[in-house]
Amino acid sequence: METEEPSIPRDGPRASMPDELCHPYSKFSDWKFKLFRVRSMEKAPLPSEPPLEKEAKPRLQAEGDAVGLPGSVMKICLGGKSKESVEGVRRRVDLKLQEIDTHMDHLRSLCRLCGIILRKAKGPEHEVQANLDDWPEVILKVFKVDVSGDLETIHPSMFCHRCWSVAMRGGGFCSFSRTRVPVWKPHTSHCLLCFPKRLILQRRGRKRSKPLHSTHCLPKRTKRDCSAPTGGNRVWRQTTDNPEAFALRAWVKPAAQRALWVKNITRCQKDHLSCQLLPGELPKDFVNGVTCQVCEHLLSDPVQSPCLHLFCRTCIQKYSQSLGPQCPTCGLLFNPCDLANPAKAFLLVLNSLPLACPREGCGEWVRLDTFADHCLNHCLETNDTEEQDSPEQNLDGYLPVNKGGRPRQHLLSLTRRAQKHRLRELKNQVKVFADKEEGGDVKAVCLTLFLLALRAGNEHKQADELEAMMQGRGLGLHPAVCLAIRVNTFLSCSQYHKMYRTVKATSGRQIFQPLHTLRTAEKELLPGFHQFEWQPALKNVSSSWNIGIIDGLSGWTVSVEDVPADTISRRFRYDVALVSALKDLEEDIMEGLRERGLDDSTCTSGFTVVIKESCDGGPAVPEKAVRFSFTVMSITIQAEGEEEAVTIFQEQKPNSELSCRPLCLMFVDESDHEMLTAILGPVVAERRAMKESRLILSIGGLLRSFRFFFRGTGYDEKMVREMEGLEASGSTYVCTLCDSTRAEASQNMVLHSITRSHEENLERYEIWRTNPFSETADELRDRVKGVSAKPFMETQPTLDALHCDIGNATEFYKIFQDEIGEMYQKVNPAREERRRWRSALDKQLRMKMKLKPVMRMNGNYARRLMTSEAVEVVCELVPSEERRKALRELMELYLQMKPVWRSTCPARDCPDQLCRYSFNSQRFAELLSSTFKYRYDGKITNYLHKTLAHVPEIVERDGSIGAWASEGNESGNKLFRRFRKMNARQSKTFELEDILKHHWLYTSKYLQKFMEAHKDSAKALQATINPVETPDDLDMADLPDF
Repeated sequence: METEEPSIPRDGPRASMPDELCHPYSKFSDWKFKLFRVRSMEKAPLPSEPPLEKEAKPRLQAEGDAVGLPGSVMKICLGGKSKESVEGVRRRVDLKLQEIDTHMDHLRSLCRLCGIILRKAKGPEHEVQANLDDWPEVILKVFKVDVSGDLETIHPSMFCHRCWSVAMRGGGFCSFSRTRVPVWKPHTSHCLLCFPKRLILQRRGRKRSKPLHSTHCLPKRTKRDCSAPTGGNRVWRQTTDNPEAFALRAWVKPAAQRALWVKNITRCQKDHLSCQLLPGELPKDFVNGVTCQVCEHLLSDPVQSPCLHLFCRTCIQKYSQSLGPQCPTCGLLFNPCDLANPAKAFLLVLNSLPLACPREGCGEWVRLDTFADHCLNHCLETNDTEEQDSPEQNLDGYLPVNKGGRPRQHLLSLTRRAQKHRLRELKNQVKVFADKEEGGDVKAVCLTLFLLALRAGNEHKQADELEAMMQGRGLGLHPAVCLAIRVNTFLSCSQYHKMYRTVKATSGRQIFQPLHTLRTAEKELLPGFHQFEWQPALKNVSSSWNIGIIDGLSGWTVSVEDVPADTISRRFRYDVALVSALKDLEEDIMEGLRERGLDDSTCTSGFTVVIKESCDGGPAVPEKAVRFSFTVMSITIQAEGEEEAVTIFQEQKPNSELSCRPLCLMFVDESDHEMLTAILGPVVAERRAMKESRLILSIGGLLRSFRFFFRGTGYDEKMVREMEGLEASGSTYVCTLCDSTRAEASQNMVLHSITRSHEENLERYEIWRTNPFSETADELRDRVKGVSAKPFMETQPTLDALHCDIGNATEFYKIFQDEIGEMYQKVNPAREERRRWRSALDKQLRMKMKLKPVMRMNGNYARRLMTSEAVEVVCELVPSEERRKALRELMELYLQMKPVWRSTCPARDCPDQLCRYSFNSQRFAELLSSTFKYRYDGKITNYLHKTLAHVPEIVERDGSIGAWASEGNESGNKLFRRFRKMNARQSKTFELEDILKHHWLYTSKYLQKFMEAHKDSAKALQATINPVETPDDLDMADLPDF
């Protein structure tokens, strides 16, 4: 017999119970429910009753409980109400934030890889997501753990020094020890980090109640107070910095504690603006409408949830990752993709909000959309004010950049520490932008900036290569590029190999090429690789073409008396080096032919090559060596039907260290005439043979002929006298260009002409050696005009512009001293008095111009001294107004004459000074012979004589003086020191070979083009390897002390 089930009233307390829980014994079930309801009246009020003002702390729910499911048993036990209706949304969020904050504090003290406590592992701590080091990739290769997607609420952010050592021992791509990486799980009510299992608390026969959250480590008094019903609306401020001092910390309100928890998650205090900048008279509801509901700052890049609440985009993203995708205000679950931009009308209102400028003394109200520009203007004004307030900085602004006598180095030539110092501000700005916009990916921001720079410069080929490399499709660099990077950054083999292994281990790709490919690439650039032929064959020179570095003393009869034990010399064969230099210029030669429309049918007469030779050195000390080098100045061709030769190549920077090719290096003293003659003798023989022959070489796929003209112009006064067999610079015969004596040159300072030549010096040497007229020593010396040794190398009669500046600056320095002490009124002053004049001059120059005294005049000091500013400074110490006027006029005339011999092409660069040179030199000579007669009565210096007498004749003959100077060879002294540290070896012989080889590669045009095209690739090299930086101190000229 079927019984009729009683109907359940729709408005009864069981109306919300699901059908599957409706028991057939309805009366008993109804009675049982009523009994439970009576006992739980205090905890669960009816829906019609108002909510409780003070809500009891809920118990922590185990993961997997069906509390939030509609129609569940828990819903019945709560009197027909869901948990959302019993607890406030903000209360639940605060509790969850408190749990997450405590959990994150525990995670910060653990290692990500091995799980041990960081303080137990000796050594520093390391960040997993380091911005500048590719640690995520290294950890993936060594520990087989992907940390790129770690969350701060689940995974620790640091790893210990033990795990770092494991990664380093494996080279960044393998592990020699087994490390068990723990599995990190999200926080739950059974989290072992927050509720550790202690065996001492597990007793038999007794059920231990679940402790309150985060009270297991508090003292008894604190636990009792925390569990008391009074103060239920207050919570304890969580911290792990000092657990022993918990009881001493103050209680805070839930709102303030919630702000601290959210701040640890969002970390937006430095990026977002505070609401306190708004005017105080705005309504509170309006201020809440323009405030982020997560961080309580002004909205920055606002987004709107489906429940129409507003948040900052970055804040809601970080909040959702930590606490789940739910609205912090109402608790509504939503998909992050559902976040949308607010209405345009709201954005207009938001951007038009007036904000008070926080800078002291400003007090201006600025719109929100222009607030960033306003603050930036304040920063720029601050920097300008600091620059104006600093008198030293203002003074430095009027001085050249090279304050200490050395030019400002290029960024790529600095050490890693110096690069960091110079790019510190830019690095901080990029890091702030990356943290704000790209999640801290600094590498992606830098690569994108470089990519945009390449696109803006229309360098699309390099941009495509970089973009392919950024996408993981890029190939390694060309071996020539790697060789150029290694040579131009002065890396030794071990340093380059270390860089190669490090980059390969961290990036997983072979970006740089191994050393053996670089050695293969450098063989094609060094002399001895290309075939050639001489027609006719060179006299006394081997016809072999595959000749590399040879001994500088080879071919010379050696004996114990002739060769000191420490004489070391290494060189290339002259003809082989010229062939390698021409092959290096092959692209420039073919480009010149195409630009001038010359085809192969018109180029039958062959090419003419002009070579500038230079030689300079110093005493036999480890820091300096005698160096013989050459520079390809121009290449011309006589086309058919043309009267004048056509120039197809012209060296644009003839005085640069990059165009001066080394030929011979010697550890000898340049004053040793016999040794210099013995070493350079074979070079002179090869040079003489090449002048009488033609070179047949393949250029552009065709055999072409070349003739060479050699001009030895890159020598200073001392070296010219050594090579031409003349007496030393203190000789009566003052000039290496004419036969004038010092007395004749002082009486007639301007009217002289060039009379000396190499052939005439050889003839005079034979007269000096044989004495055919049986004359006395004085008569014979007067006949040969100062020739006392056999000239062994032909030099071009010219003036060296660099040493001319240094010699004239030395003379002006002495004139300044004499004018300060009024030498024109005195006769034979004491040495102590002269020292006082010099001390006063040095002090004045150092105080007014920041010129430090030097023992010997150098190029940078000479350039600073020979200025109108220096004369004005010196005139402050000169008592007589007439003498001050004469000094100013003398310096003004010199500055008008100087560009004529310093310019590469004076007819183009300074035509007015060239036309007035004769007049200026005549007036200059009149001043020296009248106003300054006390100093130039019967004597004159070598370079002053050449400056006044021979400059116009040399310019008319050669077209230029500055282009044929020896500055490129002088700069080689600095390169020699850097290459010597780069190739330090126990044997000086092998060390000299390495220096010569790398110096040749450093001057290669082929590598310079690669370096220019891929100059930014060297940044990766400098960021990985930190080569030793050598000071760029300037070379001293070989002049007597002054």
